[in-house]
Amino acid sequence: MDFEIALTLMILLTTIILFITESFRVDIIAILIMLTLAWTGLITPAEAFSGLSSNAVIAIIGIMIIGYGMEKSGVMQKISRLLLSVSGKEEKQLTVILSLSAGAVSALMQNIGVIALFLPVIRRMTEKLNLSLRKVLMPVGFAVILGGNLTMVGAGNLIVLNDLLIQQNADPFNLFAVFPIGFAVLIFGILYFYFFGGRVLPSNKKRGNRFLESQQKLISNWKLATTVHSYLISKNCELLNKTLEESNLWSDYNLYLLALKEGDDISYAPWRFTRFAAEQKVIIMGEKDDLQTFAEDYNLTLKKEYKNYLEHHELEETSFAELMVPPRSALAGRTIREISIRKNYFVNPVHLIRGEKEIRGDFSDFILRAGDTLVVYGPNENIRQLKTKTDFVLLTSLPPKEAEGNKPFFAIWSFLLSILLIILGFNLGLSFFTGAALVIISGIVKPGEIYQAVDWKTVFLLSGLIPLGIAMENTGAAHYLADLIISPLENGPVFLILLAVSLLASIFTLFMSNVAATVVLVPLVMIIGNQLGIAPRGLALLAAVSASNSFILPTHQVNAFFMSAGDYKSSDYLKAGGFLSLIYIFIASLMIYLFYI
Repeated sequence: MDFEIALTLMILLTTIILFITESFRVDIIAILIMLTLAWTGLITPAEAFSGLSSNAVIAIIGIMIIGYGMEKSGVMQKISRLLLSVSGKEEKQLTVILSLSAGAVSALMQNIGVIALFLPVIRRMTEKLNLSLRKVLMPVGFAVILGGNLTMVGAGNLIVLNDLLIQQNADPFNLFAVFPIGFAVLIFGILYFYFFGGRVLPSNKKRGNRFLESQQKLISNWKLATTVHSYLISKNCELLNKTLEESNLWSDYNLYLLALKEGDDISYAPWRFTRFAAEQKVIIMGEKDDLQTFAEDYNLTLKKEYKNYLEHHELEETSFAELMVPPRSALAGRTIREISIRKNYFVNPVHLIRGEKEIRGDFSDFILRAGDTLVVYGPNENIRQLKTKTDFVLLTSLPPKEAEGNKPFFAIWSFLLSILLIILGFNLGLSFFTGAALVIISGIVKPGEIYQAVDWKTVFLLSGLIPLGIAMENTGAAHYLADLIISPLENGPVFLILLAVSLLASIFTLFMSNVAATVVLVPLVMIIGNQLGIAPRGLALLAAVSASNSFILPTHQVNAFFMSAGDYKSSDYLKAGGFLSLIYIFIASLMIYLFYI
């Protein structure tokens, strides 16, 4: 072993130790490694900074901007509703459905594009269901990598494999030749997290959702009841043909009518003179005992019970909000009835606070004063209109307003155009950066938002590690490691050699791109295959597939992409991905042994 190889391997070992011990932030570690490689002369200064202009890094910046635009445009909310209707609200079931969906999409789309598409969806769904983003995001992110092995175009390492085979005068693989391996590793990966996720995934640390937190705080502060019942009004119901006011919903039962649904039409905060009709569905909030008493008195049929209104999918665009009457406001001296909040804005006043005094019930004829705070319930957009068209000051944060008009269309079109350009053979970074430019030009992402859309920690993590892969290849350290692992096994059992090849590729891909690891290893393992009488194409496929086995460190671009979003540490990847990597090596080697050797 010459000095350059020894020095490169020493830097590699130091990198591993720093990542595991988390002595510094991961992006700082990557930058320090990049500088060390340059100062030791293992790579040139140009090679040291080549990561900043690399295809992968440019692509990730473009994807982050597109993803920010898709989230802002409201596209992700529509997708999350669709998936939520299929997956249900249980964490494990949601994770399985999302993992299967993401894995399937990865079969025909670049991994980084898939995680960019699913990350906002996962974030929105976990926030809505009050689940831990960290418990769901990592399994889905890993499923994206696993699903890339379903076809020969799902990951860059498999795309380049066929080019390498042609160079070696071997037949290339057809599109679905790798499907048995990809399907097996994807299913075993999903099952692994389904049964053992509770033990290996990071602690249930929930990232704050400003809207949910403000809603929960408001409900708690004013001691509002939280149970929500959905009832059906039958033809024999005593509520039939009564008005909301005649039902004495609040005065006798201390209940709030949140919404009234008839067919596909739903009205929030119905007017006091609205009459109830057969086959309508009423959504009412209050204490459970009061709800049951009301249902018994009026012969209502219970359809469903919710712990709070946030769980009800038909109420997801509604909120409780605090509105204050400011000094010298035109509202002072007027009553709620005169303002006609229910009739004009479909917003329901539920609570009035005046100094230390709290007024509940029917306060429609109370004269408002400056400083009064009104707790209301209704659609978010209606509350915004009430704030805009009156002097009320909104004290509660509401979810961001969705983009209107053609902006969701432009966001989707920009993303799909990027994917189409990649399929047509254009450069990955150029394609995604073009999509990002369209998102900005269309006005979805404003120029001032571009820099906040990019997670610079991820950018510098990848930029700093790419030079390490260059040093591994340039100094011969990669070939040295390959010989070190493979040579002692030349006379061993075939399956043991397969395991060694898979392990070697798995090690390489932690610090080299999966494409670079494939380029280095495929010619080498084909030579070994010819020497030992083991199918060279099978060994080449195993090396390429195993180059996707990157789960124990955040060095794969997909892992790096979702690291900040999930607030993960390097040790989280090691704990969750360590055993998965061993499963991957065994399953991939077994499938190659059974079907390709």
